[in-house]
Amino acid sequence: MDKGIVKSLLDNALQENTDLFLIELSFLADNRIYVEVDGDKGVSLKECIRISREIEHNLDREEEDFSLEVTSPDVANPLKVKRQYVKNINRILDVKLKDNSTVQGELKSVNENEIELEWKAREPKPIGKGKVTVVKNATIQFDDILEAKVKIIF
Repeated sequence: MDKGIVKSLLDNALQENTDLFLIELSFLADNRIYVEVDGDKGVSLKECIRISREIEHNLDREEEDFSLEVTSPDVANPLKVKRQYVKNINRILDVKLKDNSTVQGELKSVNENEIELEWKAREPKPIGKGKVTVVKNATIQFDDILEAKVKIIF
């Protein structure tokens, strides 16, 4: 399987809809090709089918047999590329850091190097008894993130 040809076909298919971006392209055992794409506004089944056909119709199964899977990200999987973070601004993220600590908060901003989370916490009052709600912020470098998942709220 010529990986360069597959990558070129995939790039051409993604250029037809600039909202879409590649998350993963894998060449697995037994000539299995796995493509995972996401979009700034999500990915429709129609788009997955279009991308699959764009690749499949330009490869010769007589020359080399293969299987092709084009899919959108599973909501339970961690975010893999920075553009996914931008897409999820104002959503709650569970972020596991390399030091094994975790932070959960609303994603407020994303730039080239870091993300900013915000959450509310209850803390003791500075004077007197009881607690007060305070807004906390954390700026986290991408290099420090082990895994980040969007928290699903029903």
